[in-house]
Amino acid sequence: MKNLIGHNSPLNPQETIQKNITRKKPILDREPQFFNGVPIPSWIELSLIDACNRSCNFCPKFDEKIAPNTYNKMEFDLIDKLVLDLIDINYEGAFCLCGYGEPMLHKDYLKIVNKLAAVGPVEIITNGDVVNKSSLLKIYRSNASRLLISLYDGPEQLEKFQKMIEETGVPKEFVILRDRWYSDKIDFGVKLTNRTGTIEIGNQPEVNIKQECYYTAYQVLIDWNGDVFLCPQDWQRRNAMGNIMQKKFFDIWNGKILSKYRNKLLNGDRSLSPCNSCNADGTVYGTNHYLAWKKLI
Repeated sequence: MKNLIGHNSPLNPQETIQKNITRKKPILDREPQFFNGVPIPSWIELSLIDACNRSCNFCPKFDEKIAPNTYNKMEFDLIDKLVLDLIDINYEGAFCLCGYGEPMLHKDYLKIVNKLAAVGPVEIITNGDVVNKSSLLKIYRSNASRLLISLYDGPEQLEKFQKMIEETGVPKEFVILRDRWYSDKIDFGVKLTNRTGTIEIGNQPEVNIKQECYYTAYQVLIDWNGDVFLCPQDWQRRNAMGNIMQKKFFDIWNGKILSKYRNKLLNGDRSLSPCNSCNADGTVYGTNHYLAWKKLI
């Protein structure tokens, strides 16, 4: 194969993971931005719709008892409110559309992209099942900053999407194709975690409740209904930090609940639920934000 977009040749899942980390570090490990003396996030992940057309066995969506498809979706009034809140604090970070579902199943995902892009860059992460020539061109012509396609079926998908990209004339650097079709013996080609105790498959590291975690220093995840969660690892979704439709974003970010978790996690204390069931490293990104917060707590 040639011209493997976003990949190594020959393909190597560990190198692919490292490339993704290297790509994101300039965004997530940037010098922190402050508002009222408080470091604010550089990354906001949004879950546009609570549904996925796949059920990968390394994802909680594999088990309907844990993560059923409800098809609840994010509405425009929530997006408009979030945009205004972020403009108020001069947010200069980025957005990621992924979360607990397949973002392209939301029929208005491109309108949401364009609204968010007024504030910062917007990446779309998709399984590619609904990507065709038409949708690819629409995404490129929108204000999306990048499209990441995770390939779960096999190497044949590389040729399919390479051909699609070439025929549409979309720049190769706009699309990243990520090999994710490997077996559990090499963790499916992803940075495998237990999603706060909801997944056991693969070579899972042990849970260490005395390990630092930087997630709450640099990012949050916002669910379809406006609930703000600690991070994308929290698939239990039991402890919301607040709701965007009820409070301003900064008041949630700097509020009592999130601050309680942040103080503990940045000091190597994962004793609170759901963190006490989580085996994610948590220190891959966000070092500069971690250091900024450590001066305050």
